[in-house]
Amino acid sequence: MSAPLVSPPFLRVGAEAAPILTFEKVSKRYGNLLALSEVSFQINRGEVVCLIGPSGSGKSTLLRCANALEMLDGGRVTFEGADVHGAGDARRVRQRMGMVFQNFELFPHLTVLRNITIGPTTVLRLDTAAADARARALLHKVGLSDKVGQHPAALSGGQQQRVAIARALAMEPALMLFDEPTSALDPETIGEVLSVMKALADEGMTMVVVTHEMDFAKRVADWIVVFDQGRVIEQGPPKQIFEAPTVPRTREFLSHLGWHGESIAEISAGE
Repeated sequence: MSAPLVSPPFLRVGAEAAPILTFEKVSKRYGNLLALSEVSFQINRGEVVCLIGPSGSGKSTLLRCANALEMLDGGRVTFEGADVHGAGDARRVRQRMGMVFQNFELFPHLTVLRNITIGPTTVLRLDTAAADARARALLHKVGLSDKVGQHPAALSGGQQQRVAIARALAMEPALMLFDEPTSALDPETIGEVLSVMKALADEGMTMVVVTHEMDFAKRVADWIVVFDQGRVIEQGPPKQIFEAPTVPRTREFLSHLGWHGESIAEISAGE
């Protein structure tokens, strides 16, 4: 028998809580399919929040609702105090949120450098020299300084995703959204991308990550939100979710991924 699908309270109380993004009873339908049902939780500034759960449980849909790529059928998304879906706010929100997709979404006809500078020059009206300098610094940051003049087709999947991360960072976002950023990569290149993401987290970048990479979620996330059938069924710090989940469906999902409740301290010690 499956666990009851009950969303927990959406606000976390604490002196240090500083919400940057809040979902309040967010619902989304595609025809007869209820993709999201009254999803409520918050992301605080400086946090890494990982969304986990079975494929098709609504995680990616929620990210698309976060930056108004999808409209809502109910509820509210608030970013930096503004209603994301309010009149005239979507453009500003997208400038302040970086998004990294599963399949890179790079412009194939543009060089790596131009892929990164096109946003700052056309949207932020940054002059070419400044945009170029910013792009080169970001390529150095993600370990791709030598790929400036190449086109995406000449790069590995991991390299393309790192370019995509640099492109998002070039807009100097307040928040980064990652939609299963390693799902299209081979095992050898997954680590390249996760290392860049961990470095961003260590620098204090606020991040929301849809992922099936449980090791990354265990070690890097400040907060885990578990989805099933379009609902939040459990949320909490990694120690709680991975060592003592309270919902049977969470335990079942983690067990299918080979996680059986070992402590995070034990896993870290075995590295």
